[in-house]
Amino acid sequence: MRLEDVLRAGDITTDMPLSVASDKDATLPELARLMSRNDAALDATAVYHALADRERLASTGIGSGVAVPHGRLSLDRPRMALAIYKQGVPFESLDGEPARILLALLTPVEHASDQLKLLGRVSRVLRGAAVRAQLLEAGSPQAALAVLVEEERRQLSRGLS
Repeated sequence: MRLEDVLRAGDITTDMPLSVASDKDATLPELARLMSRNDAALDATAVYHALADRERLASTGIGSGVAVPHGRLSLDRPRMALAIYKQGVPFESLDGEPARILLALLTPVEHASDQLKLLGRVSRVLRGAAVRAQLLEAGSPQAALAVLVEEERRQLSRGLS
Protein backbone atom coordinates (compact mmCIF):
# COMPACT_ATOMS: atom_id res chain seq x y z
CA MET A 1 0.00 0.00 0.00
CA ARG A 2 1.43 3.33 -1.09
CA LEU A 3 0.89 6.74 0.49
CA GLU A 4 -0.92 7.99 -2.61
CA ASP A 5 -3.46 5.19 -2.08
CA VAL A 6 -4.29 6.54 1.39
CA LEU A 7 -3.62 10.30 1.48
CA ARG A 8 -5.70 12.70 -0.59
CA ALA A 9 -5.17 16.42 -1.23
CA GLY A 10 -8.48 17.19 0.51
CA ASP A 11 -6.99 15.81 3.73
CA ILE A 12 -3.98 18.14 3.66
CA THR A 13 -3.48 21.66 4.91
CA THR A 14 -0.21 23.47 4.24
CA ASP A 15 -0.85 26.52 6.39
CA MET A 16 -2.30 25.49 9.74
CA PRO A 17 -1.83 28.55 11.96
CA LEU A 18 -0.29 28.04 15.38
CA SER A 19 -3.23 29.92 16.88
CA VAL A 20 -5.44 26.95 15.96
CA ALA A 21 -3.36 24.56 18.03
CA SER A 22 -0.68 25.82 20.37
CA ASP A 23 0.42 22.47 21.81
CA LYS A 24 0.07 18.73 21.33
CA ASP A 25 -3.19 18.45 23.25
CA ALA A 26 -4.83 21.17 21.15
CA THR A 27 -3.40 19.77 17.92
CA LEU A 28 -5.01 16.33 18.13
CA PRO A 29 -8.62 17.60 17.83
CA GLU A 30 -7.55 19.73 14.85
CA LEU A 31 -5.99 16.71 13.17
CA ALA A 32 -9.16 14.71 13.88
CA ARG A 33 -11.28 17.43 12.25
CA LEU A 34 -8.96 17.60 9.25
CA MET A 35 -9.04 13.84 8.86
CA SER A 36 -12.81 13.56 9.11
CA ARG A 37 -13.96 16.71 7.30
CA ASN A 38 -14.21 15.03 3.88
CA ASP A 39 -15.04 11.52 5.04
CA ALA A 40 -18.59 10.75 6.18
CA ALA A 41 -17.40 7.41 7.56
CA LEU A 42 -15.22 9.16 10.15
CA ASP A 43 -16.44 10.85 13.31
CA ALA A 44 -14.06 13.57 14.51
CA THR A 45 -14.61 12.65 18.16
CA ALA A 46 -13.82 8.97 17.55
CA VAL A 47 -10.75 9.93 15.53
CA TYR A 48 -9.58 12.24 18.30
CA HIS A 49 -9.96 9.50 20.92
CA ALA A 50 -8.03 7.00 18.78
CA LEU A 51 -5.16 9.47 18.33
CA ALA A 52 -5.20 10.64 21.96
CA ASP A 53 -5.31 7.09 23.34
CA ARG A 54 -2.17 6.23 21.40
CA GLU A 55 -0.49 9.51 22.31
CA ARG A 56 -0.96 8.77 26.02
CA LEU A 57 1.27 5.71 25.63
CA ALA A 58 4.18 7.75 24.27
CA SER A 59 4.65 10.80 22.11
CA THR A 60 4.47 10.22 18.38
CA GLY A 61 6.81 13.17 17.82
CA ILE A 62 9.64 11.36 16.05
CA GLY A 63 11.97 14.33 15.73
CA SER A 64 13.36 16.51 12.94
CA GLY A 65 10.14 18.53 13.03
CA VAL A 66 7.90 15.51 12.36
CA ALA A 67 5.10 13.88 14.35
CA VAL A 68 3.03 10.91 13.23
CA PRO A 69 -0.02 10.62 15.49
CA HIS A 70 -1.73 7.35 14.77
CA GLY A 71 -4.43 5.04 16.00
CA ARG A 72 -6.75 2.24 15.04
CA LEU A 73 -10.51 2.25 14.54
CA SER A 74 -13.08 -0.01 12.98
CA LEU A 75 -12.57 1.13 9.38
CA ASP A 76 -12.80 -0.33 5.90
CA ARG A 77 -9.42 1.10 4.86
CA PRO A 78 -6.55 3.23 6.22
CA ARG A 79 -6.88 7.02 6.33
CA MET A 80 -4.29 9.82 6.54
CA ALA A 81 -4.21 13.57 7.00
CA LEU A 82 -1.26 15.96 6.74
CA ALA A 83 -1.02 19.31 8.52
CA ILE A 84 1.88 21.71 8.13
CA TYR A 85 2.41 24.04 11.10
CA LYS A 86 5.14 26.32 9.83
CA GLN A 87 5.77 27.86 13.28
CA GLY A 88 5.95 24.42 14.90
CA VAL A 89 3.95 22.85 17.71
CA PRO A 90 5.49 21.55 20.93
CA PHE A 91 4.93 17.80 20.59
CA GLU A 92 7.24 16.17 23.13
CA SER A 93 9.42 14.98 20.26
CA LEU A 94 12.44 12.82 20.93
CA ASP A 95 14.80 15.64 19.97
CA GLY A 96 12.80 18.36 21.75
CA GLU A 97 12.15 20.20 18.48
CA PRO A 98 8.63 21.42 17.69
CA ALA A 99 6.68 19.45 15.10
CA ARG A 100 6.04 21.28 11.85
CA ILE A 101 4.94 18.32 9.75
CA LEU A 102 2.16 16.25 11.30
CA LEU A 103 0.96 13.22 9.42
CA ALA A 104 -1.98 11.53 11.15
CA LEU A 105 -2.75 7.89 10.37
CA LEU A 106 -5.72 5.68 11.16
CA THR A 107 -5.81 2.01 10.27
CA PRO A 108 -8.43 -0.71 10.65
CA VAL A 109 -8.36 -2.54 13.98
CA GLU A 110 -8.58 -5.82 12.09
CA HIS A 111 -5.37 -5.16 10.12
CA ALA A 112 -2.68 -4.18 12.63
CA SER A 113 0.09 -4.90 10.14
CA ASP A 114 -1.21 -2.12 7.84
CA GLN A 115 -0.34 0.41 10.52
CA LEU A 116 3.23 -0.84 10.89
CA LYS A 117 3.76 -0.89 7.13
CA LEU A 118 2.40 2.61 6.64
CA LEU A 119 4.32 4.01 9.62
CA GLY A 120 7.51 2.55 8.16
CA ARG A 121 6.77 4.02 4.76
CA VAL A 122 5.98 7.45 6.24
CA SER A 123 9.18 7.47 8.28
CA ARG A 124 11.28 6.56 5.25
CA VAL A 125 9.66 9.21 3.05
CA LEU A 126 10.03 11.92 5.71
CA ARG A 127 13.58 10.96 6.68
CA GLY A 128 15.21 13.30 4.18
CA ALA A 129 15.75 16.93 5.15
CA ALA A 130 15.12 18.02 1.55
CA VAL A 131 11.69 16.37 1.52
CA ARG A 132 10.78 18.01 4.83
CA ALA A 133 11.92 21.40 3.50
CA GLN A 134 9.85 20.94 0.33
CA LEU A 135 6.78 20.12 2.42
CA LEU A 136 7.26 23.24 4.50
CA GLU A 137 7.48 25.30 1.31
CA ALA A 138 4.54 23.62 -0.44
CA GLY A 139 2.02 26.28 -1.38
CA SER A 140 -0.97 23.98 -1.72
CA PRO A 141 -2.26 20.59 -0.60
CA GLN A 142 -1.68 19.29 -4.13
CA ALA A 143 1.95 20.42 -4.04
CA ALA A 144 2.51 18.77 -0.65
CA LEU A 145 0.96 15.53 -1.88
CA ALA A 146 3.16 15.65 -4.97
CA VAL A 147 6.28 15.96 -2.78
CA LEU A 148 5.35 12.84 -0.81
CA VAL A 149 4.30 10.83 -3.86
CA GLU A 150 7.45 11.73 -5.79
CA GLU A 151 9.73 10.81 -2.89
CA GLU A 152 7.93 7.52 -2.37
CA ARG A 153 8.19 6.69 -6.10
CA ARG A 154 11.88 7.62 -6.07
CA GLN A 155 12.48 5.27 -3.15
CA LEU A 156 10.46 2.47 -4.73
CA SER A 157 12.40 2.79 -7.99
CA ARG A 158 15.64 2.47 -6.02
CA GLY A 159 14.30 -0.48 -4.03
CA LEU A 160 14.29 1.45 -0.75
CA SER A 161 10.68 0.86 0.29
